[in-house]
Amino acid sequence: MSVQTSHSAENFAGRILGWYDRAARVLPWRIPPNSGHVPDPYRVWMAEIMLQQTTVAAVAGYFERFTARWPSVQHLAAADDADVMAAWAGLGYYARARNLLACARAVVRDHGGHFPDSEAGLRALPGIGDYTAAAVASIAFGRAAVVVDANIERVIARHRRITTPLPMAKREIRAALAPLVPNDRPGDFAQALMDLGATICTPRGPACVICPVMTDCMARARGDAESLPVKPPKKAKPHRHGLAYWIEEADRLWLVRRPDKGMLGGMRALPGGAWEDDPPAESGIARIDHSFTHFDLTLTLVRREVPLSAAEGEWWPLSDLDAAGLPTLYRKLTDKMREKDG
Repeated sequence: MSVQTSHSAENFAGRILGWYDRAARVLPWRIPPNSGHVPDPYRVWMAEIMLQQTTVAAVAGYFERFTARWPSVQHLAAADDADVMAAWAGLGYYARARNLLACARAVVRDHGGHFPDSEAGLRALPGIGDYTAAAVASIAFGRAAVVVDANIERVIARHRRITTPLPMAKREIRAALAPLVPNDRPGDFAQALMDLGATICTPRGPACVICPVMTDCMARARGDAESLPVKPPKKAKPHRHGLAYWIEEADRLWLVRRPDKGMLGGMRALPGGAWEDDPPAESGIARIDHSFTHFDLTLTLVRREVPLSAAEGEWWPLSDLDAAGLPTLYRKLTDKMREKDG
């Protein structure tokens, strides 16, 4: 173990790593502790991008399909944009898929197909922010970076009993974590804290009695672990409304490609108008509700029989609609129509 700021810091890392060696989650992108294998930066980066604001359970299947189809950064950089966007469909936050391609191409073009091994070098790549740069530097390259995701944030806020509300508490949490990061096995340390937050130091009902660092957890001692970290009150989301058009001909459906910039950019979709504050006058043949990060949307489906030029979209076989890679919003509508027709 490398030099730490105090004996307690070294002891904290040792207890966390000892627990991780026994209890590490088995994940498709992870190298098991003490296996002797070296992490693949491409797989680490891919997983971290997919896991942004998305659960492990939702990501696992996508990760395995992506890495089977595009097993290296060179394969991904050479992929067709439409194929990648279609493969991403359903995972949400579609700007990540566009950034995924931009980053892969930058790595191949500017770095000879090798990811930079420092936080600064990683941050310079498209779609990589402070957290992802720290996570990849730590897990893939063994850099002693300060990695703070939501799980780690919760563990440290409770262990050090940081009562400042988020997001102001983030600076205090980072400052408290920094001296605890070991130079030896920093990647395992970061993943251990992630696992601890996901399985023991959970948002509700934390299992404090089996936590490896319970003896000096300040929040446990005060009995208020479940109240930390303190989160700001949720703001009410605005509600928008929109129309989508069902244009069918000879067992084919008319699909369009959304603009590259903006919501669901570059994805295939049902044609439709802008999303506005007021509900449409038309009642339609189906309606779905969908929640985005910053607003809720009610989308009404209207049947149309309007001939459209080939330049505006494409006819897609209804029997093969799953292969179109529609985002979840439009999949909800097409599924409703299939239920009605079935």
